[in-house]
Amino acid sequence: MVTLKRKLYRRGSSYETTIPLPLLFSLDTGKKYNVLFHYDEKTKRWYIEFEKQ
Repeated sequence: MVTLKRKLYRRGSSYETTIPLPLLFSLDTGKKYNVLFHYDEKTKRWYIEFEKQ
């Protein structure tokens, strides 16, 4: 499995990632997160996970 890790941060009035906004509604906007993109080569699908910093 391949994993990419990116920081999620505010830039003006938007978030600097390519994450759809409905996925962010469950997150506390006052905290910092890392976004982990997991690629499963068997199913050829990407999975997204949020990790607190």
